[in-house]
Amino acid sequence: MTNEADSTTEALADDPRPDGLRSAPSLVVVNTGNGKGKSSAAFGVMLRALAVDWNVAVAQFIKSSDWKVGEEKMGRRLGVDWFAFGDGFTWDSDNLDDDKAHAREGWATAKRLIAAGEHQLVILDELTYLCSWGWIDQDDVIATITGRPAHVNIVVTGRDAPAELIAIADTVTEMTEIKHAYQQGIRAKRGIDF
Repeated sequence: MTNEADSTTEALADDPRPDGLRSAPSLVVVNTGNGKGKSSAAFGVMLRALAVDWNVAVAQFIKSSDWKVGEEKMGRRLGVDWFAFGDGFTWDSDNLDDDKAHAREGWATAKRLIAAGEHQLVILDELTYLCSWGWIDQDDVIATITGRPAHVNIVVTGRDAPAELIAIADTVTEMTEIKHAYQQGIRAKRGIDF
């Protein structure tokens, strides 16, 4: 047990915020990397947005609507417009052409949601995969996000975020895997992982 007097860690003495901070009408946030928590972090933002009475939409591009994950259950209860376009993990797929069609349909719907401007927050969960696999036009994604109505905030999740997406984002966080329960043979746990 360590007491405060023995601690070699010092609290921040200087304010870490830069000078000249300004407000922005909206932000683009990207959660990427190989670590767990990209979607979970996005759903934390979803709760914050709901707490300030924003209209929120979630578009999931890989997870199946059959999964009924906890975030969807609670999001729908709280009034989130929730769309799941995927059929599940691609390694379980029997028809990748069908998956690609779902991806294109999902992106078309998400694009309309963004352009309509009815939501102050649109979460594009697992969108990076569709870009990196070439299932949708990455240039169209970038143009849609940069051309969005000024009040629409966007959160994008998924591994391998394209450099072009990182370049237009205001905040990019890379989740780094240090250790994962899967590596120990432990299945995903309801309430923690979904």
